[in-house]
Amino acid sequence: MASDARSIYIVGAGFTGETLAREIRQKRVFGRVVAFLDDDPAKIGRRVDGVPILGPIDAVADILKNAPADEAIIAIPSASREQLARIWAVLRRAGFSRVRLVPQLSQVLDGTAHLIQAREIDPEDFLARSPVKVNLKKSLAYVRGRRVLVTGAGGSIGSELCRQLLEGGAERLYLFGHGENSLYEIEHELRLLQEEGVGERATIVPILGEIQDREYMAFILRRTRASVVIHTAAHKHVPMLEGNPIEAVKNNVFGTRNVVDASLKAGVERFVLISTDKAVEPAGVYGASKLLAEEIVLREGRKGRHFLVVRFGNVLGSRGSILPLFRRQILKGGPVTVTHPDMRRFFMTIPEASSLVLQAGGVGDGGEVYLLDMGEDVSIRELAEQMIRFYGFEPDADIPIVYTGLRRGEKLTERLYADSERPEPTTHPRIMKLQRRTLINGRINPVLERLQPICFHESAHAALFRNRRALREVLHEVIPTVGPFDEEPEF
Repeated sequence: MASDARSIYIVGAGFTGETLAREIRQKRVFGRVVAFLDDDPAKIGRRVDGVPILGPIDAVADILKNAPADEAIIAIPSASREQLARIWAVLRRAGFSRVRLVPQLSQVLDGTAHLIQAREIDPEDFLARSPVKVNLKKSLAYVRGRRVLVTGAGGSIGSELCRQLLEGGAERLYLFGHGENSLYEIEHELRLLQEEGVGERATIVPILGEIQDREYMAFILRRTRASVVIHTAAHKHVPMLEGNPIEAVKNNVFGTRNVVDASLKAGVERFVLISTDKAVEPAGVYGASKLLAEEIVLREGRKGRHFLVVRFGNVLGSRGSILPLFRRQILKGGPVTVTHPDMRRFFMTIPEASSLVLQAGGVGDGGEVYLLDMGEDVSIRELAEQMIRFYGFEPDADIPIVYTGLRRGEKLTERLYADSERPEPTTHPRIMKLQRRTLINGRINPVLERLQPICFHESAHAALFRNRRALREVLHEVIPTVGPFDEEPEF
């Protein structure tokens, strides 16, 4: 090991911290663990394999300012967001050049975290509520020995589902997606995790393709013989889809129908659709497309098949969330743009949402909508202010906040369920089942028939092809909350 090797401090001298220290020592390439930091009086002053335990954590910042400390790894999987915020403040004050964090308990199957799972600490680690512990081993029993296909596997939710599915003992894990680069990234990340001892030896198979390709979907599901399908693939950006409404319906509605029909023909045993709170009394095309997708899945579930829907709100840090935009705006010096000072949204971390989705997929009944408990909605303005402070600035004084106004298809607040739906508790405290009466009321086939010639060219109805006004008329008639738009161009 080079003489100028990186100095590493591990925060937490428990089982996880000791495991990481041994791994670093064995690999001999990442640096040298020079100390543990801990708050436990029974541990402070002791040594673990010759490495001293210093503490309490709050008291060591001034001591470490003059130490050659390059990196800190927070190895406390059970830490709450309040604890993380306190530890982060101490480490920042101490001048660490890099701070990494091991996974939360909800993502560690056997209680063992590995160095490769440590990631850079992010603002969402402090902004989200403390996640509930989910017993992944128990939750994923339904995938053991099975073949699992995840659509949208390269996306934020899809890729995290794949990371957690790696722990479940699936025989094969099929990563289906249309983005070549994102699919490449998650495939190689999963293989690296396996090489480092994370998860079980599932065969990982990346599959490049489009859910809009009906024949290909039928071929793939028949060929892979998957038992479980988790359908996350969707277009999601509200303003983008308001400007491209037909593509939203073509992908989110007809793409979902393709995956569902292919799954039925291939004998898939369990099908889980990832949905959104924007499907509740939708104001725009995205929410409407997801409401129609829900009905396509539930129609099959009502026939006794294990086809169900899991609905939740925004996830912190996803590609479609506001945090990456805020981060880019802050790092360039502002301004940070917020649509309205009173806008509020529900938020959950990607890992917690994924863990609960997997649990709901295993315990849920077919033909039902399951709702993840998102807690209280949060102010987007306050979220922006907290992120600005995370990066060491003050809102308005250093980084201005500018209000840009609501865009088409947006609401000031979102709801997790409609007036016609009633949440009921399940055996899990953060998963509810909705008693619902949809706006579609079983009339999904006539709706699809009317939308078909708008999304796909048919000689007999050539004038309807890609007609945006016709699309909005159909959606408004079926889902009245999706209002007509007078300025909508015909094409």
